[in-house]
Amino acid sequence: MIQVPVRDLTGAEVGQAELDERVFGITPHRAVLHQAVVAQLANARKGTHDTKTRGEVAGGGAKPWRQKGTGRARQGSIRAPQWRKGGVVFGPHPRSYRQRLPRKMRRLAMRSALSDKLATASLMVIRDFALEAPRTKVALEALRRLGVSGRTLIVLGGVDPLAKRATNNIPDTRVVSVGGMNLLDVINARYLLLAEEAVRQINTMLTAGLKPVAAGEAVVAEAEEHERP
Repeated sequence: MIQVPVRDLTGAEVGQAELDERVFGITPHRAVLHQAVVAQLANARKGTHDTKTRGEVAGGGAKPWRQKGTGRARQGSIRAPQWRKGGVVFGPHPRSYRQRLPRKMRRLAMRSALSDKLATASLMVIRDFALEAPRTKVALEALRRLGVSGRTLIVLGGVDPLAKRATNNIPDTRVVSVGGMNLLDVINARYLLLAEEAVRQINTMLTAGLKPVAAGEAVVAEAEEHERP
């Protein structure tokens, strides 16, 4: 287990939290991270784009002029692709961009992102985010005392409408539960604040199915697994 300090909203250290090395102490798997990010971005696409072919454009049913004798190129319809307001050749049509990513790869990508945040000192464990009042000023003061600024992701153990309301007007700051945490938010955040309850849930969720290893061997075992093709 990795021991990290737990802080309250005044910035004072109030205890220690245990982070599972299999979640927060592995060597980030860059290939899986890239694939997971591409899949998440692709799955967010609507795929509703559409262009009309020459058969779908209104009009153009009559032949514009006779086949021979005019001295002009032969034409069959004024809605052919070479005409203004004609159909589009090989244009986009509605489709699904969805990519399926196995659960083991999704979990490995999240563990890689969390491990990178801890390694770069961008992760902080807090007791909770219980504010005195659901006001933007109070939330800003709490973040200032914690020493975080810029794009910040706050992950709580459950839904907290008051904390969400207090941070709604703070640019680049989001409050989510563990179930609402996604890979892109974690990667893009400059600071990641995890509540103690969120840490426990993340440890349980991301270690499901992993083989227990002896102390001091988790990081090495995970790194060897990453080197396999």
